[in-house]
Amino acid sequence: MSSAMPIPDTAPIVACTISRDVQNFDLLIEDMELALGESWGDLGFAEALAFFGQPEAQALEFVCLAIDESDEENLVLMGEIIGQAKSRNIKVILIAEDVTPAALHSLLRQGADEFVPYPLPENELAQAIDRVRAPDLPKQVTSGAGLLQTGNQKEGAIIVVHGLSGGAGSTTMATNLAWELANTGKENGPSVCLLDLDLQFGSVSTFLDLPRREAVYEMLSDTEALDEESFGQSLLTFGDKLQVLTAPSEMLPLDIIGAEDVSRILDMARSHFDYVVIDMPSTLVQWSETVLHAAHIYFAMIELDMRSAQNTLRFKRALQAEELPVEKLRYVVNRAPKFTDLSGKSRVKRMSESLSISIDVQLPDGGKAITQGADHGLPLATSAPKNPLRREIAKLAASINDLNSAQVKAA
Repeated sequence: MSSAMPIPDTAPIVACTISRDVQNFDLLIEDMELALGESWGDLGFAEALAFFGQPEAQALEFVCLAIDESDEENLVLMGEIIGQAKSRNIKVILIAEDVTPAALHSLLRQGADEFVPYPLPENELAQAIDRVRAPDLPKQVTSGAGLLQTGNQKEGAIIVVHGLSGGAGSTTMATNLAWELANTGKENGPSVCLLDLDLQFGSVSTFLDLPRREAVYEMLSDTEALDEESFGQSLLTFGDKLQVLTAPSEMLPLDIIGAEDVSRILDMARSHFDYVVIDMPSTLVQWSETVLHAAHIYFAMIELDMRSAQNTLRFKRALQAEELPVEKLRYVVNRAPKFTDLSGKSRVKRMSESLSISIDVQLPDGGKAITQGADHGLPLATSAPKNPLRREIAKLAASINDLNSAQVKAA
């Protein structure tokens, strides 16, 4: 019998991180160890290109290419790494921090299979690894056509979000409110449809990383023929829980649809969903009155500044002049002062009194994470679940759902 100790088999390397310095991505190290144990390695950019030519590279299943803003000047090298990996059937997960949307778009177009923002959202890397390890299936855009059934008789609640000044955060509010509503129930949660009616500059598709489709224009241009099939074909599914009508692929005049067209769309959406969330254009158009009358809650987004105050006053006067139901308006201050900011809270009170309005919701400033989440096409619940803005929107969604559920039971 040999007295030599047996040499344990080392775990085969099935994945590698590729970065300028992996120590800059400490959360990536932790998640890789959690997902793969010791079955992964680390390479620099130049080392990666050399390693791809070695026999050991044949065992690789995927690589995680981690970059930040300092690496944008080397996009050609990044593209070469992706190309070399793809030529050897190695999947590529792109990890990016503070990288411009243009750079992300370029690298994804060159073949990156998955994208995960850094700092890594909880469990997001593990889910990306599961997806790249899954058998290759033909990619297709999922529409909501199969989810809409003829004869549905729901009476969904319409929730409108309207920004009264540029950059007030209406799309952030609408997108995240819709996603939070769709996730309020752990099982058999409410069905939610998000409509982007800003036909010119609507960006819901960007916020959720959804394509803009020609079917939307076809549906809008002939609402007289609107039925479950055409409406469903115009919708896209996000996260298996949210149905989304994006803005059209081309910039269209806001008067391409009229009041009757909007009424048909809203009636169709209400009959199939528990909640219909609408992201409105900031401009008042001929069908704005239709949406206001149909709305159960109409959130008017403002900020604590002079332009918002002036626009609020003009908006309120315009509605009152037409004897429209201004009582449906719920004013929301975005980037509101913190609890300890007594001076800021005093400004909110003075603004409310001077405009003779009630400010019902105050949303905190979510900071840089808001822009990052939007650029990455992820709702805050995924990209920054502990962000203060996300928490407030989640509370608002829960209160809306509780109130609506109570009213349904009472009826």
